[in-house]
Amino acid sequence: MDEENPQQETIVKCSECGSRDLLRDEDKGEVCCSDCGLVLIENEIDLGVEWRVFSSDQSDEKSRTGAPMTNMIHDRGLSTDIDWQNKDYSGKAISSRHRSQLHRMRKWQRRARTTNSRERNLSKALPEITRICVNLGIPKSMIEEASLLYRRSVEVDMVRGRSIDALVASAVYAVCCRNKLGRTLEEVCKESPVGRKELTRTYKLMKQRLKLRMDVNRPQDYVESFCSKLGLPPNVNARVYKIIQDATELELVDGKSPTGVTAAAIYIACHLERHIRTQLEISTVSHVTEVTIRNRYKELASALNIKIDN
Repeated sequence: MDEENPQQETIVKCSECGSRDLLRDEDKGEVCCSDCGLVLIENEIDLGVEWRVFSSDQSDEKSRTGAPMTNMIHDRGLSTDIDWQNKDYSGKAISSRHRSQLHRMRKWQRRARTTNSRERNLSKALPEITRICVNLGIPKSMIEEASLLYRRSVEVDMVRGRSIDALVASAVYAVCCRNKLGRTLEEVCKESPVGRKELTRTYKLMKQRLKLRMDVNRPQDYVESFCSKLGLPPNVNARVYKIIQDATELELVDGKSPTGVTAAAIYIACHLERHIRTQLEISTVSHVTEVTIRNRYKELASALNIKIDN
């Protein structure tokens, strides 16, 4: 590349006078010496981003090209799309004589974007992944990761003989577990038409087929999510972390459900910090039964020598 374009080589001093005071003119593409005026480089190619406005609305938003590639769309956003509005590029309404032609163009455009069964599968599954993740408050980067997991599932032929909804929910739950987002199995099931049993079975199969490495969920992973839904202040969050840390050091959380331990620690912390939340409120948020919360908080309070006035 350097042999074909020798002008692209970095020049640090003037070849005529040896001065290092060089001036670069971005508009003309020239580099010249400020002392003797010798033009060292001319017609230099600008390899940077061309920040220009290509839209007709003359807004301040500038871009090099269109939207970036994304795994959230079945064709990764590379194909064109005909707008649903019956207007031309200048904003004028299209005449009724050409509307039927535009309708046919839209129809064949949609058909051309899904040419095989794999594309049709992705066109149905990826919007469903986006819907579930948005309802669960999952960030866009994690939606991309969930979409990529589903694509990998399609590549290894996991879709054959299985429900698309089950694979979609499994991909979302896998991303929540991998990134410690604090979303429970019940929350994903609530946003998906599949049941807990089917989701669990499909999730285990996805881990096996895609060879996913998952860390064991810890009680700390659910603290922020549960406390945020209960509207608790930061001092309660800190007390919950402290209770869970002490319980972990005493090996009180081994073999226990992490959501149950977190719910019990929140119940104790709320009483200690005088931000009372009932067991029913905590149970609704954590999807842990009141009986489990009651048993766990008594075990933690007894082992940690914490007295709670009921």
